[in-house]
Amino acid sequence: MRSRLVASGLAAAVTALLVGATPALAQPQAPATADGAAVQQAMDRILANGAVGVQVRTTWDGRTATATAGSSVLGTPWAVPDDGRFRIGSVTKMFIATVLLQLVEEERVELDAPVTRYLPGLLPDGDTITVRMLLQHTSGLYNYTDSLPLDDGEFLGIRFRPYTPQELVDLSTSKPLDFAPGTDWAYSNTNYIAAGMLIEKVTGRSWDTEVATRITTPLGMLATSAPHGSVFIPAPHARGYHPVAGVPVDTTELDPSWGGAAGEMISTTSDLDLFLTALVDGRLLRPAQLAELTSARSITDGHGYGLGAQSRNTPCGLTAWGHSGGIPGYTTLAFTTLDGSRRMEASVTNGLGPDSEDAVYGIVDAAICG
Repeated sequence: MRSRLVASGLAAAVTALLVGATPALAQPQAPATADGAAVQQAMDRILANGAVGVQVRTTWDGRTATATAGSSVLGTPWAVPDDGRFRIGSVTKMFIATVLLQLVEEERVELDAPVTRYLPGLLPDGDTITVRMLLQHTSGLYNYTDSLPLDDGEFLGIRFRPYTPQELVDLSTSKPLDFAPGTDWAYSNTNYIAAGMLIEKVTGRSWDTEVATRITTPLGMLATSAPHGSVFIPAPHARGYHPVAGVPVDTTELDPSWGGAAGEMISTTSDLDLFLTALVDGRLLRPAQLAELTSARSITDGHGYGLGAQSRNTPCGLTAWGHSGGIPGYTTLAFTTLDGSRRMEASVTNGLGPDSEDAVYGIVDAAICG
């Protein structure tokens, strides 16, 4: 899913929709990193771009701190929970890639095998599109979300509509490939819908069951889940907003099945930190599979994409690995250095501004570099 940052401006009429315990008043906090001021400034910049609230978790050499800014409900002084749940959008892709790489290690899937070996007939070009191409966005498959009404008020028409993975793939395959498989790179959520279907075909269990069995349950990620058709986020959480005619509308409750294996999971910053730590310390992937995950293809100057993971070259010269995610109402960031010594996870309840993307990624740079 792509980030969509939402402008602030609604009055406190949304306060009656708050889910959870009686909120505390918002209190400025600064994390105890080498330079907590840098993270605070990054959060302030996001709020200035129209975000409603921010929560950040940072870890430097074993020292972890949390910070929040803004409010959990637009128009109120109620604090953002410092470990509240949120929709993680495309950070889901890291979980899907990890499960598939585990299946590769188990010799149940081959990265360079054609998709048609596992899912015959799913993709018209499935004999030339490989599993690796799905995970690295080099398949050329049209991005189905480009055909969904996700912008502005049109999103409200599908907000509670359920989608099946087959419907989403059909949206993609009704269009021609963007390029010949393997010849270019373009981000496409279709790749991960197909990857989720592949996991189910190979294991006989749904992708979210495999994620729970292989990752979230063993790691004790108790606040991480796939919605299973529910439109709710378990409490506590900040509410999310989506722009309609330039005005933020509360869209916390929605059916995220249109995200599926590409972006429908829910988590917290502490749970995502458990995942990132286990990913780089060898508990989830053996060295050969971690090397595949981090085999990045350059996509922009200084940044790359591996197998389900983005690389970001920070201003201090450190490379961070992880993923960003966006779904109406929420933007997520989860990044770590490969030695695990510096990690960050953040959720932004969305706003809208001219340099919102730079502002959001500024949190990554501030958290990793200080």
